[in-house]
Amino acid sequence: MKRKPITDGTTQKDNTDCSSLEDVIDVRTVDWNLVWQAQRAKRTLSKRDASFWDGRAASFAKAASETGYADSFLTIMHPEAHWSVLDMGCGSGILAVPLAKSVSLVTAVDLSGEMLAILRARCEDEGIDNVKMIQGRWEDDWEELGIGIHDVAIASRSMVADDLNASILKLDAIARKRIYIVTIVGDGPYDRRVFDAIGRPLNLGPDYIYNYNMLYQMGILANVAFIEETRNRAYNSPKEAFESMQWMFDGLNSCEEEKLHAYVKEHLVFRSGSWRFSYDKTVRWAAMWWEKE
Repeated sequence: MKRKPITDGTTQKDNTDCSSLEDVIDVRTVDWNLVWQAQRAKRTLSKRDASFWDGRAASFAKAASETGYADSFLTIMHPEAHWSVLDMGCGSGILAVPLAKSVSLVTAVDLSGEMLAILRARCEDEGIDNVKMIQGRWEDDWEELGIGIHDVAIASRSMVADDLNASILKLDAIARKRIYIVTIVGDGPYDRRVFDAIGRPLNLGPDYIYNYNMLYQMGILANVAFIEETRNRAYNSPKEAFESMQWMFDGLNSCEEEKLHAYVKEHLVFRSGSWRFSYDKTVRWAAMWWEKE
């Protein structure tokens, strides 16, 4: 009798070699912090430092505003009016701004001064005065930064420190009630088709399952919900479309630029008054959260 394929795409054998099962790794004994660090070391993208995010702040803010991510996350979160919330790695305020309208206080922390400048301008434009902004990193001393204790702590798409265990402990220690972590599933916002077209490998390092396994090993039984976005931005010109894709790469040589131009030319179409790609990109995120005892 034929067996159905199992999840890794192979076919299960009828006669299992029981002795080989002794060599199977028990996930409970794995040091997931070391695995996290090893996988991050294999990334084909350079580390995104403050200067990178400073340079990308304006385009990031525009792109982030065109997705339904914030609404989806807030639906999961159910913010309460009396809460104080830490938004670690807040970026241009995709969560901090709508959260400020629903909770008592938001402390928005980011390593990029340009991101915080955009957030500050947004708050001024919308008359928001309950967002405290701090420039800082995961590796900094949060007490010296004056972050303080909050009801809820969030790391939304910003869990990028090399020491995952220490980052989770920091979030857990800063929150009285609840902690949320959101991270990529698979390739996240990166488009593997474009990398294949220009001949570059794409290895983003660990995705959400490493975070969840780390939480499990720490004795944290986290809830998980998935956020799915269908993206297909509108562009004013093919030039804008080309420029919008460059953020994915650590510099392009002339040959790669030529291939990227060819890719854009092949897949960009004009419809309903704007330029869009001929296909939609599905982006998935995993939201994990747990309650404090």
